[in-house]
Amino acid sequence: MSHIALVTLVVHDYDEALAFYTDALGFELVEDTDRGDGSRWVVVRPRGTQGTGLLLARAKDEAQSASVGAQTGGRVGFFLHTEDFAADHARMTAAGVRFLEEPRHEVYGSVAVFEDLYGNRWDLLQPA
Repeated sequence: MSHIALVTLVVHDYDEALAFYTDALGFELVEDTDRGDGSRWVVVRPRGTQGTGLLLARAKDEAQSASVGAQTGGRVGFFLHTEDFAADHARMTAAGVRFLEEPRHEVYGSVAVFEDLYGNRWDLLQPA
């Protein structure tokens, strides 16, 4: 096995999630395929990378809907690496991304926790 290709992120709505990840975070749309049953196969990933992508999967029932925004139990569950922390932090802030703290400069790098549109917690991280 060479790598993890996709991680599923359960969302309430395909289009609002797609807008957040492409517009606010700057991800690229890799695929958006109608599956013919009312569902879609929607994949995004950080622009210009070939790494792991997010499969944006619309919740199908009450149990899945209840997990939207809490897929990691309130912990930071996603880690977005950057090569220019200051520029990406400023761009994301201007795009309306909600940061939960001021940037910190730790021994492992520069970091700030933010929430996606549903409340999932992410680290924006420039490794040292």
